[in-house]
Amino acid sequence: MNWIVIAAINLALAVGLGAFGAHGLQKVASPAQLAWWHTGTQYFFYHALGLLVVGLLIQLGYTTPTTAWLLQGGIVIFVGSLFLMALGAPAWLGAVTPIGGLLMIAGWVWLAVTASKLSGH
Repeated sequence: MNWIVIAAINLALAVGLGAFGAHGLQKVASPAQLAWWHTGTQYFFYHALGLLVVGLLIQLGYTTPTTAWLLQGGIVIFVGSLFLMALGAPAWLGAVTPIGGLLMIAGWVWLAVTASKLSGH
């Protein structure tokens, strides 16, 4: 799996979806929906950039692909649930959002653990 390519695709999607939220949803969405979209876009960018770095770290042998899988799963669940709610999905879907957040946290913790073990420090 080429995580640098996946990160680049995520970043391209984040730009496009961010623009859609700023221009396409602005006139039709409620303030809550716009807030969900904004939060989703922010976390999408942050974690896609992080995934880009993780892809490089995997190639350098400082972490394992598990880090990338956890982050990507977190992106899909966290960001995806926020975007779906912003597009009109039922608000109960927000109960799924923290699962994505936990996957993101787990990805960063896994990076810390593997980097410390694999780098010899």
